[in-house]
Amino acid sequence: GAAGALCAGPFAQCQTDAPGVNKDRLLIGVPKKGRLYKQVSEMLAGAGIEYVRQERLDIAHCLEMPISIVFLPAKDIATYVGEGEVDLGITGEDVVAETGVDVQVLLQLGIGKCNLSVQAPQHMNVEPQALAGKRIATSFPNLTRQFFEKFEQPGSATEIRCISGSVEASVGLGLADGIVDLVETGTTMRAAGLDEVSVIMKSQAVLIANPHTKHPELVEVIRKRFMGYLMARSWVMITYNVHRMNKKRAEEITPGKTSPSVMPLEDMNWVAVSSLVPRNKAASVMDELEAVGARDILLTSLLSTRMGS
Repeated sequence: GAAGALCAGPFAQCQTDAPGVNKDRLLIGVPKKGRLYKQVSEMLAGAGIEYVRQERLDIAHCLEMPISIVFLPAKDIATYVGEGEVDLGITGEDVVAETGVDVQVLLQLGIGKCNLSVQAPQHMNVEPQALAGKRIATSFPNLTRQFFEKFEQPGSATEIRCISGSVEASVGLGLADGIVDLVETGTTMRAAGLDEVSVIMKSQAVLIANPHTKHPELVEVIRKRFMGYLMARSWVMITYNVHRMNKKRAEEITPGKTSPSVMPLEDMNWVAVSSLVPRNKAASVMDELEAVGARDILLTSLLSTRMGS
């Protein structure tokens, strides 16, 4: 079964953690290190998926739910989900596209945003088609091949060289004429003397699921928890007191998701208003409320939410 395959392969460590992995537990594959590891850990905690990871073990069991967290190389997660070895996974859209596996993308998570880009030496100032038929180093051979095929002349296929790390160094070392690699801030790219020639795809971390999972109800619970956490990160609650004569103007500033909540105060001329506002607009909303006479304006962060589908 799947559990036996896991323990025989990269999950051999689970045998030391009784009762180990069993078919009744949903498995979530998450990055074991790298740029996504910390952000994903925070997201799991925000979704109420709590676990204790023992030192040197790549599996941990959720404390309150029948879930096990499996720590994997980010580039392997889509394959494990597609083959049904784990039920859910968090990895980049670039990895999902490169592997071409059959998975359901449940949510874009808004973290790990980057471009998968064609890059060439800064002095060349070339279009991507000029690199077709030349030497391209990358750790994304499938996406690279698909991109350059449309520019290739008959009999002059692009020579794709697969490199697993420090791809940006391959041009300077004379191994390639250009590269295809991820660009987040561009600092590493520029330090290597490269420019972004073309963007093959934009990518961010996604929550993916095996379409044939044996735990569809639990998958949906987890999806809603992640969505609730993401919504909580995007919205804040604003509360304030306002005179009834200014209530309409204040409500126009804070319409909320459905409508603001309004409660009378002991002074009948005044009301207390609570409303959700986008986090990135909260400061300007407070300025506008103050300008229309609102007082006692408070801003509160949200831990999680349930706002419907």
